[in-house]
Amino acid sequence: MPYGPGTVRTAGKEAGVLTYRFRRTIATAVVAAMVLSVLGLVGCQPAGQGDGEKSDEPAKGGTMTFFIVEPAFIDPYNAQESEGVQVVQAVFDSLTAIDPISGKAIPAAAASWEPNADATVWTFKLVEGAKFHDGTPVTAKDFVYAFNRIATSPNKIPDAASEIAYHLSPIKGFDEAGEKGTDMAGVKAIDDMTLEITLSYSWGDFAYVLAHPAFGPVPQAAVEKDPKAFADMPVGNGPFKMAEPWKHDQYVKVVADPDYYGDKPFIDGVDFTIFKDEETAFREFQAGTVDFTEIPQGQIQTSIETYGESKDGWTVNPGEQVLIGPEAAIYYYSFNVADPVMKDVKVRQALSMAINRQALADTVYEGTREPADSFIPKGMLGYEPGIWPETTYDLEGAKKLLAEAGYPEGKGLPEIKINFNTGGGHEKPMELISSDWAKLGIKTKSEGLEFPQHIDKMQSHKYQVGRAGWIADYPIMDNFTYPEFLSTSADNWSGFKDLEVDAALEKARATIDEDARIKAYQDIEKKIAAASPVAPLVWYAHRHVGSERLNDFVYDNIGLGHFEKVWLTPEEPASK
Repeated sequence: MPYGPGTVRTAGKEAGVLTYRFRRTIATAVVAAMVLSVLGLVGCQPAGQGDGEKSDEPAKGGTMTFFIVEPAFIDPYNAQESEGVQVVQAVFDSLTAIDPISGKAIPAAAASWEPNADATVWTFKLVEGAKFHDGTPVTAKDFVYAFNRIATSPNKIPDAASEIAYHLSPIKGFDEAGEKGTDMAGVKAIDDMTLEITLSYSWGDFAYVLAHPAFGPVPQAAVEKDPKAFADMPVGNGPFKMAEPWKHDQYVKVVADPDYYGDKPFIDGVDFTIFKDEETAFREFQAGTVDFTEIPQGQIQTSIETYGESKDGWTVNPGEQVLIGPEAAIYYYSFNVADPVMKDVKVRQALSMAINRQALADTVYEGTREPADSFIPKGMLGYEPGIWPETTYDLEGAKKLLAEAGYPEGKGLPEIKINFNTGGGHEKPMELISSDWAKLGIKTKSEGLEFPQHIDKMQSHKYQVGRAGWIADYPIMDNFTYPEFLSTSADNWSGFKDLEVDAALEKARATIDEDARIKAYQDIEKKIAAASPVAPLVWYAHRHVGSERLNDFVYDNIGLGHFEKVWLTPEEPASK
């Protein structure tokens, strides 16, 4: 879904709300060992000055303090924003998880899974011996209950499904569940350890969808005993359990579950400390009371100098504590291909080629965002560098294309109108891009609207050039191609239409082999790039800092911290 005003997160096209992120869980020792070897793992401590040294042997114990703002929900039923989902991903294990380094779906509550020949029926074998935090065993029926609870509402009220229910829309019977409050026909417990899910269409990436943290199992008895109590102290199956009920506007505390079926965390727990904004949290970090927080704008370079920068942008270790890394989200300009001027592909290519993306990244975003050379974000599975040729700055090449389109030095080209939403800091990028286009002899004007009005104008194709953004619902190529460029999609704001691309997208969705599926989407992106219906600009990026006592702490490109393998440097005993 779209990116909302400014940097507010959404899944997909800007909806103006926060949304979920993925977490990685370790279901087996084999997977854990593999990931550890890939990570070379990392760390940090409150108000650390970046001069610490990483120990070789992970230490056990201690509590990590993690900044969040007040969540909307920590019950998986409606866990839709980043803050609540950060808690949910610690307390619940979904069937699958996303490895934060490889970007691939890995086992979590499901030990294995198997799609049928056309990827419409998925069979999941659950991990043996898994229990909820109240000691009851986790069975396939708990997933059936959890999924139907999201799709139909807890009280089976028609048209009252969760706001995240749309993620389950591929499942057979989903529409009836939402409209009538009936259980989905496509979710069945074959036996205690086997869950079968039938889809309405083929989807080879479905295992990635089920990594959503809100799709963990839920114990029906605990929910129905006291729904309000469950909302503030949910009972999950993850590596951490609630230590006490959520203290609204203060904190959520979780502790490691000693009976967890998978690899036990090194730390004793996590205190999700609630502050009203990142500026307050950053001051607390500097004071030594918070281990991990966002860095306010204007403090980034000073933080790098003080705490040191992470080598990969996702892992924290002593002296490598500032995380500046691309997220699975893109900032771009959309061209209305039905517009009399924008319908010419050479005009669109010229406009894209004339944008100095490096200057945009350096001057507007303090060097924290990278120029985009693909619509698929860097670091995501399937990303291919330079797949979108017109993202390379080439002013002379742009002038040549514009002349070939019949507008030498911009002569005869009507003034171009750029639409954007106000209140999100989009004026500065627009001013820089307008100055780039002026070098082609192009005059521009702008129209800033409130976010809802901007969305309406873009969706109804009543614009010429418009600012847009997209953040992954799931870290898969399908999520950046199918909704944005399928000709019949409501999120296809450019109006791009290519029936061959439509057919290729459907075929790619039905492809089970992952390597073949990725190759198919790369070929699709090349075809879309040749038409330039949009101009990728920069990838969104996170900017966080961890304390010097953190080791091997991973914060992924979907915006979730991973607590399974983090460990804290022990405090040195006071000198005598």
